[in-house]
Amino acid sequence: MKLHLVKLCVGVSEVDELHVWQERRLADGQELFHTTRMIPRRKDELLDGGSLYWVIKGQIQCRQALTDICPFTDDDGIRRCRLMLGTDLVLTRHQPRRAFQGWRYIDGADIPADLGQGQIDTIPQEMRAELMELGLI
Repeated sequence: MKLHLVKLCVGVSEVDELHVWQERRLADGQELFHTTRMIPRRKDELLDGGSLYWVIKGQIQCRQALTDICPFTDDDGIRRCRLMLGTDLVLTRHQPRRAFQGWRYIDGADIPADLGQGQIDTIPQEMRAELMELGLI
């Protein structure tokens, strides 16, 4: 069973906003990563096909592949970690999550399914969220 991380996407109100922010970083020649203070101890399991699941507005809504986990010490001497991310945002079925600090491990039994590619992706984000809440998609 694969191991993943789940993290609140603070300051983002919808997946499209996260996508635009990340596209800007890529256009500027930057890598995609999230900096966190806690370093995952189960690195090998996470890097064996794991993803970072993003919680947006109280719901897991998308995920990104974890490509590396890079511990470092910042300018203040505090140990931190960069969770290096793949460039593809994969939409998932919405799954409610209460607020929490940091990140949490999540295993294969508890992760939401990916949304299939195709017509669902053409539905506007707001309408898609409402249909998911109603359990119609």
